[in-house]
Parts: sequence; structure tokens; C-alpha cells
Amino acid sequence: MTDNTRDSGDVISSSTPSDRRRADDAYAKLLARAGERWVQPRLERTARLLEYLDNPQRTYRVVHITGTNGKTSTARMIESLIRAHGLRTGLFTSPHLVRFTERILIDGRPIDDSAVAEAWDELAPFLPIVDAELAQDDQEPLTFFEVLTALAFVACADAPVDVLVLEVGMGGAWDSTNTADGDVAVFTPIALDHADRLGSTIEEIARVKAGIIKPGSLVVSAQQEPAAAAVLREVASDRGTSVAFEGSEFSRAGGALAVGGQLVTVQGLAGRYDEEFLPLFGAHQGDNVALAVAAVESLIGGGEQRIAPDVLTEGFAESTSPGRMQLIGTEPTVLVDAAHNPHGAAALVQALEETFDVDEWGVVFGAMADKDIAGIIEQLRPVISHLFATEANSDRSASADEIADIAEAAYLRPTVHRDIADAADAAREWAAEGQKRAVVIVGSIVLGGEAIALARAEGWKKQGTDR
Repeated sequence: MTDNTRDSGDVISSSTPSDRRRADDAYAKLLARAGERWVQPRLERTARLLEYLDNPQRTYRVVHITGTNGKTSTARMIESLIRAHGLRTGLFTSPHLVRFTERILIDGRPIDDSAVAEAWDELAPFLPIVDAELAQDDQEPLTFFEVLTALAFVACADAPVDVLVLEVGMGGAWDSTNTADGDVAVFTPIALDHADRLGSTIEEIARVKAGIIKPGSLVVSAQQEPAAAAVLREVASDRGTSVAFEGSEFSRAGGALAVGGQLVTVQGLAGRYDEEFLPLFGAHQGDNVALAVAAVESLIGGGEQRIAPDVLTEGFAESTSPGRMQLIGTEPTVLVDAAHNPHGAAALVQALEETFDVDEWGVVFGAMADKDIAGIIEQLRPVISHLFATEANSDRSASADEIADIAEAAYLRPTVHRDIADAADAAREWAAEGQKRAVVIVGSIVLGGEAIALARAEGWKKQGTDR
């Protein structure tokens, strides 16, 4: 089997050890702030910080993307297609798998440490000023994600980029990324997630996410449940625009498995693209690419201009999705997937069953405590031959014992492993003992990142399986 994705940490960099120390110091200062799960419905303070910085987010065009599943994969496809047009791109996604510089890509590569350090030096003097203003209003200081968003905006302005592909952190309306005005608003499928913060119904969650629609922006959306679609139409109408939905205005018109990926046929907003090679596995990635094509058609030609064949081929060929159906080990085969809710788990199961000639899957599973663990396990059940319950190195992680208890309640017989190293050793040994067995590590982006780092350190891949 060939791995058709660049590892998420690959980077061509001119940074020095001193630059790396400066970048790591900036990241340490970010981590000292309230974490990514600390969310308050406020935009004005991020906006105030950006005003001090002369609003770097207004110096380039923006494609803004939200939804529940598929955001990062779709964002990366959009970025690749835009870059294939000869434009310089920025990409801001979260979280990272191995190193924080993966969150900000410039022209498809993780940002240089030197650029991180320089951007930090630009914004750092204004942080105490804004923090003091917040204190006067009895508010908490700027958070990790608020400052990181500003850092990304500054870095992309300094690059400079022509287009920033911007993934929402959580929700949309009051997410700090919404201080940018998206030329194109993109919606992946909306499902129940972060219900404690976004709402307990699809309609409530869709209304928060619809906040990224700006007056006159172009809007494209994956197929949605009727309640979510109705909200998107309503908000778009209020802001003087309309929504192009997958299944009506554009669609994935066909697909077939191919060596190292799949052939996809897309009916876009402006034309049809037949049997293009996409080096990613899973039917859900074919749906993501249809959405990406519609988004890029909207950005480049207002939805009325076809993407040139050579540009499309190049953009698809360079598409990567680290941590999504990523091959990290051979003999035995080990995949990692960041699915962390039932919808993502269901897509993973479908992709595994369609793509791999495997009789038995060992599932290494760890998840954050606030996730629907029972729902995820239920969706994974069709491919679970052996469940290896484990936990990520995070205070947010459910314990391996908690996961095992939930699995046992679902009439599974898991084994318990205290960390990814122990779980991976047991799973790889199990897979090596049988015919047509493989391992998939799933449930958490944090766990996936730990697995990728471990696989690199221990050399799980045979030489020659990377491009």
C-alpha cells in the first residue's frame, strides 16, 4: 500500500534553532492563556486587538469554512485548488496533530518558525493593553484561540498571501475567526456537536454557524438536514445573498476506487469534471471535494467560470488530509483517523469497508470526555474485531477505564491500555498474529497526533511507502 499524503509535520524551512526557540516560546505564552475549550460569545476584543494591528485580516481575500464534520479536509482541498491557480495561499485550521505550526500553512507548508516569531513580536506589545481593557469590563483576558487567530492573520499578511482559507474554531457567529469577512462562506454537514455551547438542536447549531455569512458573500453548502438548510437560506436571504447546495446546484456525480485513492466526477456550479484522481480514501472525501470545487468556482469566477483542467488536476493531486485515513504503519497496516463524533465514525466505517481488503480490524480508541463516546463506539461496531481502549495525554481525555466501561455496556470485550504506546503495541501484535488483520487508531485528534509521532519515532512504515 502506498501512502499518498505528506506527513503533517513535513516542512521546507529556512528557520534556525534560534527561530525554533523563539517560536516555541511564543507558543508557550499562548498556552499560558485560557485554553481552546474556554469559549465566550464575544468578537469585539479580538477585533480590538486586530485594530491595533491595522486589521491584517483585510489585506487578502478569505474563504471561511464551518460545519461539524469534514471542515479541515475540505479546507485543505480548497487551499490546494486555489494554490494551483498560481495564487499565494494561507490556511488556518485547528487543532494540530504533532506541532502547532501545522495550524498555519503558507503555500501548502507549515509556517516557518521565523515567521511565527516575527508575527508574535508584532502583536505581543498590544496584548497587555487589550487584557487591561478586558479587566476593566470584568472580562477574562484574551484566550489562546483569540490570540492565535490574530497571530495567523498577521503572519498571512506578512507573507503576504492572496487568499486565506479560514476554518472556524467553534461555531461561527462569535468565533474569533469571524472578525474576518469571508468572500465565500462554506458549510460542511451540520450535526449535533458541542451542544453545551452551540445549542441542543440542529436548528440552534446551524444558526450559530450561519453567522459567518456576510452581506453579499457567496455561500456554498453540503447537503444538510432540512432544519439546518432552512436556517442557512433564511440568514443568507437576510444578508442579501443565497446558498448553493450540494445535490441541487452542484454534486459529486460519480466515483470509483483507484490505486492510492479514487477517481471522482464532480458536477460543479460552472461545469462538469470527469474522472479526476483524488489521492484520498473514502466516499466522504468525494463529497468534500465537490464542496471544495464549488467554493473555488465561487471565489475565482463568481460560480460562473470553470476551473481549467490542468489546474484542477494539479489541485487534486496536491490535496492532503493528515490524520484522516492516514497510513502510518505497514506490516501490519496501521491507519489513523481523527473521527471524534458519530457522524465522522460512520464515514470512517464506510471508507474502511469500501477501500480495504481486511477481515478483522483492531480499533485503538480514545476520546475526549465531552464527546458522545457511546455513539461513536456504536457507529464503529461493524469494524470492531478487538477494541483497545486507551486515553490521550490530555486532561480533557476520558480515561481508558471509562471507555472500557462504555464498550462493555455495548456488549464488547475491550482491553485497557493506559497510553497510546501500550495500546499500539498490543494492537500491532494482535494484527501480526492473524491473516488480513489491520489496525485503525480513532476517536481524538490529540490521540491521532500522538500516534503519528510514535509511528515516526518507532519506524512503523517500510521504506519506500512515502511519496
